[in-house]
Amino acid sequence: MSMAYTEISKQIPSDVTLVAVSKTKPVEQIMKVYEQGQRHFGENKVQELVDKYDQMPKDIKWHLIGHLQTNKVKYVAPFVHLIHAVDSLKLLKEINKQAKKNNRVIDCLLQFHIADEESKFGMNFDEVKELLESREFVEMENVSIVGVMGMATFTEDENQVQQEFQNLEGYFQILKSHYFKFNEHFKEISMGMSGDYQLAIENGSTMVRIGSAIFGERSYPQ
Repeated sequence: MSMAYTEISKQIPSDVTLVAVSKTKPVEQIMKVYEQGQRHFGENKVQELVDKYDQMPKDIKWHLIGHLQTNKVKYVAPFVHLIHAVDSLKLLKEINKQAKKNNRVIDCLLQFHIADEESKFGMNFDEVKELLESREFVEMENVSIVGVMGMATFTEDENQVQQEFQNLEGYFQILKSHYFKFNEHFKEISMGMSGDYQLAIENGSTMVRIGSAIFGERSYPQ
């Protein structure tokens, strides 16, 4: 496992953030990667994220990468580094509210639906535009939109995946020029996972979410 991490971290350019996706992995296994210098870890379930945060070193930057329900925001608001999957104004309002209670500004990514699959979460361009132009968003003081996130279709067709990544990069550029022109924090494009991270980086990704290539396939409790 440690070999895999070393190899992958060598392949990631210095201006791209590697988020090690540690979901379902035990703390001991995650610590081995931490001990090699990895500080960004991603979890997709709130309870598991909170448990690991409690047990692990406090210099870890925890990324919540899964779909987030509004009623669970309060559990991660005190410490989460970045919320990847903001897919509605309702969710963003709750993040803002809970961030305020914790005297924090929480960094968030807007999740676009770029895949063919209906099962994936995310907004289309019009929904994102509506969110960014809403009075409620403009008045939020405790969230910072730092970029976009998307998940490509699970397919062998590299051309399709590449097209979806290019679409997300295009959305990022439009948002940057229309809504975040003078905002230096708006700079992240979170796309690419174990199977397609190199393609994602070639197409502008600044943040890749890699789990199985580092930790091996997911292990579920029996």
